Amino acid sequence: MTLHEILVRKGSEVYCTTPDTTLDEVVCRLVKKNCGSLVVRDENNSQPMVGIITERDILRACCANKDSYGKVSVADVMSTELVTGSPTDSVSETMGLMTRNRIRHLPVVEGNMLVGLISIGDIVKAQFDKLQLENHYLKSYIQS
Repeated sequence: MTLHEILVRKGSEVYCTTPDTTLDEVVCRLVKKNCGSLVVRDENNSQPMVGIITERDILRACCANKDSYGKVSVADVMSTELVTGSPTDSVSETMGLMTRNRIRHLPVVEGNMLVGLISIGDIVKAQFDKLQLENHYLKSYIQS
């Protein structure tokens, strides 16, 4: 299975924010969208992405700025060293990539275009579905 196949199943909508958004606004958006990260795009969308802000980034900001984290901007705490995947990457390659880099959200890029976002939960679900299917076929084979 490839990342493209996962995106076809789950959809390719990516929730975004801008560098000048405050962490208060980001937290509200994460809760409203029930997601764990937002891709950061510049104001005029001239680049596919300039960073990513995750729940973990927000927790670090809370710890560092206990009294005023809500006034901190995304640009101050976002991750800018982005690891990305390609739609043709396999689930097993992606699982290794995400594990090695200790990330839970992976932007999927084709050429210069952001085409989706994969979470570690999406990868685990794809692996689980594959194993269930293999298990089904093995049981059918043994029983026949």
